[in-house]
This record gives sequence, structure tokens and C-alpha cells, in this order.
Amino acid sequence: MFLETLLSGISDSSKLTLIIIATLPLFWVVSAIYSCWFHPYADIPGPLGARISRLWLAKQVLQGNIDNVQRALHDKYGPIVRIAPNEVSVSDPAALKLIYAVNAGFTKTDFYAPFASHISPNEDLFTQRDEKHHAHRRRLVNALYSLSSVLESERFIDACTATFMSRLEEFVDSGETVDLGLWLQMYAFDVVGELFYGRQFGFMETRSDYEGYIESLDTLMPAVAAASVLPSYVRPFQVLGHLFPQVHKALVCYDNIVIAAKQTVNNRMQLMREGGVKRSDLLDKLFRIAAEKEEFTTADVTTEAWVSMFAGSDTTAIAMRSILYNLMKAPEAYDKVMAEIDAAAAEGRLSDPVKYSEAIQMPYFIACCKEGFRMHPSVGMSMPRHVPPSGVTICGRFFPGGSRVGMSATVIHFDQNIFGQDAKIFNPDRWFRTGAENMDRFMMHFGAGPRTCIGKHISLTEIYKLIPNMLRHYRIELVDPKKELKTLNFWFNKQVGLNVKVTKR
Repeated sequence: MFLETLLSGISDSSKLTLIIIATLPLFWVVSAIYSCWFHPYADIPGPLGARISRLWLAKQVLQGNIDNVQRALHDKYGPIVRIAPNEVSVSDPAALKLIYAVNAGFTKTDFYAPFASHISPNEDLFTQRDEKHHAHRRRLVNALYSLSSVLESERFIDACTATFMSRLEEFVDSGETVDLGLWLQMYAFDVVGELFYGRQFGFMETRSDYEGYIESLDTLMPAVAAASVLPSYVRPFQVLGHLFPQVHKALVCYDNIVIAAKQTVNNRMQLMREGGVKRSDLLDKLFRIAAEKEEFTTADVTTEAWVSMFAGSDTTAIAMRSILYNLMKAPEAYDKVMAEIDAAAAEGRLSDPVKYSEAIQMPYFIACCKEGFRMHPSVGMSMPRHVPPSGVTICGRFFPGGSRVGMSATVIHFDQNIFGQDAKIFNPDRWFRTGAENMDRFMMHFGAGPRTCIGKHISLTEIYKLIPNMLRHYRIELVDPKKELKTLNFWFNKQVGLNVKVTKR
């Protein structure tokens, strides 16, 4: 009677709203019961929260340590762990080729949608989920990102190296502590500027965060990473981020990066019309593709420029931080790589600045780089895929078509069966052991299979040129060698506070 009286004074639309609100808890309870006891993944071990809701995974992501969480889960539960009601994490190395191999039939999930720029109707290679479209677009730009193509622009990277070295000289003269991690990212950003925007942005020249790009990406990435693991129906609520001043600022700056990419493309087009283009960089090559391939539009050129900005700085800087930090924590390895660099210089095998072709002839240096990539891969989350319609057996368990499975480099890279019983420590010598070729097959620092990062040669060229050039002229030491480096893992597993002292050699 009371309920009837209460509802009699309420409109029909309001009644419907109340009914929906009232049934939501019941729906959640029924959904939780199904997930825990009747879902196809019900028998797969994992945290209770993960079995009930994706909010558990979003929480771990927002805490910035999902890499540590996943390693701990696999240590506790084994090779298959349920990390969401409809998703599992796999740690068995044998599954790597199965899930990420060419023509394996696995496809990207909607995890990648929040990373999209939507500048062009043709999504970029990273967010494109259609495998046929991805393969076609990759064929269009493969030559552009090839090693030979990148090395044609080596002089532009050298210009950035010269600026970086000048800044280090200033730190030597002043004796002040250097946040080397920040400067490595500013270097990587300016390289992107040289290759895709026609000039260094000015991070290193102005000794500042140009246009606030670094701060904006740092603010934005937690929201993007969390959105990527939440259900797609929740993502429209991202617009509420504008209610928070810091997030609003980051979103505005994100838009400014898109505007900068568009403006750069428009400016280069104007120069091309006027016959005033004097340099052959990667942006120039993108325009050549657009001229030859009708389906590759000006919007696609802009998309490539934007992707280089969004993904090209953090990943490379993270890799360089890992290499240098681990070398500074391992004096024996540091001295050994220095001896190799000094010997190469003394024998006339190193130019100044160091060339890529010279750096790769130093085997211990390359081993140090590989070990840095292994210890701290730039991407610190799973790369989820949909199982093909026919289903597949992983670790002896059948997964029906449409299931979500994924693997993380931060887990695989510490597998003792692949990398040895000392997998948890930095040891470049492991790359000279028998079976090192097999270890290479399980390195995921640039992704895996047909989705391997297309910009890896740009990143490797920066790393292989800058680090030996820096170590050749300067000695770097941690301000506090006993302090562990803090990391924040929001897809890009970024290290924070790599404070060093720099002295002239």
C-alpha cells in the first residue's frame, strides 16, 4: 500500500528510472554469481575481485604497478590467471608464438580503442584492429620505417645528440644534479621533432617541457590506460575528465598535439607548393607515399606525425633509462662496457658522434642494451587478443572463439626457463651464453609478431647512437645508489627520478 501510494505521484518516466536503479544491485549480484561459478573461465584461478568485475583490473592499473601485480599472480596461480571476468593473462612462453604469430587468427580487442586519435578514417597501425587493413597500411609505410630509411636521416639525430651533449657540458660546469630521465625524454621528443616536424621542438634548447607535452602525457596516460581495461560502455564517461582541472589541462594539450601535427603537415605542404623544401626527412617521405598511393591521404600523413609524438618519446626514453640505470647499479658491467667503448675509440672504430653502424659492432654494449630492454620493457601491460572463431588450446586448456587472452613482456622477460635462474638480475653476460638466440625469440620489448612496433628502428638508432656517445665523454653516477628507481606503469612503464651526477672523462 505504501509503495503504491508513493509511486502514484510519480511520472511514468520517473518510475522506469527508479525500477532500473532498484534492479541494478540485483543485476550485479546475478552477474557476479555467473562469473564466479558458471562462466567458461570459472575454473581459472585469480583474485576474487578480478572474477567479479573489471573494476579490479582498472584499480590495479590506476595504482601504476600492474607489472608487479601480474608477476606476483603468476607466481601464485601458475601460467594462466584470470585478471577480469572475461580475460586471462598467460605466462607460458610457448603461447607467445601461438597468440602473436603471423596469420594465427588472433585479433586485437577493444582495449586499444582509447589510444586512437581519429584524425583519419584509417586508424593508425597501433589501434587498427582489422588485420587485413593493418597489413595493407603497414605495407604502405614499411619502407619509410626501415633501418636504411631511418639512417638516411641520421644527421638529424646527430643534431639532437649535439644539443644533448651541450646540455651535459653545462651540468658538468655547474656541478648540479641532473634528472637524466627527464633529459632523455626531452632528447627523444626533439628527435621526433627533427624527423617528423622539420625541426627540434626546443625541449633541450629551452631546457623546459615544450608546450607542456611531457606533463600532459603523464597526466593523460593513467586515464587512457584505465579506460582501455574498462568495458566499452563506460568509456563515454571519459568526457567527465574535463571537470577536473589537471585532466582538463591534459586533454587540451592532447588536442594541441593534434593541432601541431596538422599545422606541421599544412606548413610542409605550403613549402612543397612553393618549392622550398630543403630536407629529406621522414615527413617528406610520408608525403611521397601520399603522392604515390591515393588511399594514403593527408590525414594519414598527419596521423603518422601524431603517433610519432604520442608514442615515440616515452618508449625510447624508458629504454634508455633502464639501460643506464642498470649499468650504474652494476659497476662491473659499467666498467666493462666503458672498456669496450674506449677500445673502439682508441682503434679509430668510433666517429664523433657515434654512427649506428659503429655502435652495433660493440657486442657487449649491444648485450647491455638487450638486458636493459629485458629488465624493464617500455610497455608494462598485457597485449590482449581475441581467440580466433575456431578456438585454441593454450597450456592444455581449450579457449573458445572470442575469448580474451594476453601476455605481458614484464612477465615473460623474467621467465627462468628462458633467461636462466638469474633472470631477476641485470646480467649482460647472459647474451653470450649458449642458447642466446632462443632468448631473442621471447623478447617482447617492441611487441610481437605482425604487430611489432613499426618505429623500432628509430628508437634503436637513437639508443645505439646516444648512449655510447654520452658514456665516451662523461661519467654518470647515481646520486643515491641505494635508492630503488620509482616506476609508474600506465601502459608506458615510466621511471621517475633518475637523478645523477655528471663528470667529464
